[in-house]
Amino acid sequence: MSAAQAVGARARSANTLFNARSAPVAVARPRRRVYIPAMKVKDADILFVPGHMGAGPDHWQTRWQSKLSTGRRVEQADWSNPDRDDWVGALAAAVDAAERPVVLVAHSLGVSTVVHAAAAFGKTVAGAFLVAPPDLADPAIRPKQLTRFAPHPLAALPFASILIASRNDPYCAFAAAEKMADAWGSLLIDAGEAGHINADSGYGPWPEGSMAFARFLSNL
Repeated sequence: MSAAQAVGARARSANTLFNARSAPVAVARPRRRVYIPAMKVKDADILFVPGHMGAGPDHWQTRWQSKLSTGRRVEQADWSNPDRDDWVGALAAAVDAAERPVVLVAHSLGVSTVVHAAAAFGKTVAGAFLVAPPDLADPAIRPKQLTRFAPHPLAALPFASILIASRNDPYCAFAAAEKMADAWGSLLIDAGEAGHINADSGYGPWPEGSMAFARFLSNL
């Protein structure tokens, strides 16, 4: 088939106009411009999901929560001795009690809780901001209570998500975080050498994380 014949064949399957010589010319359909307002804090229930031992007063989760009008924490009955079923149930109940679309902000074992609970949510979750997940498949991981959450589900999450990982996280090698992001369909952000991205690693206020969360929220 000549180049001209190929153009003609493609044009016959699209909307066409004809010039004075009746040569087919493909014309793109005009696209209707749609404006969707960016999500704001007031539009969502922002649920903070801490990890093992919770989030202390200097942790970025606690600091962010105090500044966000619709932010609240998912409380667990036992922060020091985590039980997967209890933690997943508490998170699912908090999501179901929400009055607006939910945005989850999880750290460490809180990320594991989110991915285990994803299929149990009865209300809409607009997105999840996931930070420093532990590698539950690592036999050397401590404390051993974390292994109660193993293995991580590897199905794609049914909502938008970002995963932020550190290059020197003692609980998760960066390569393992990359595999999680691929499995969950999450956008992976490389935080560099940031430890476990918690207060002990020097991440209390964490302004870079706050800016990344604001961008994530505005794109939902």
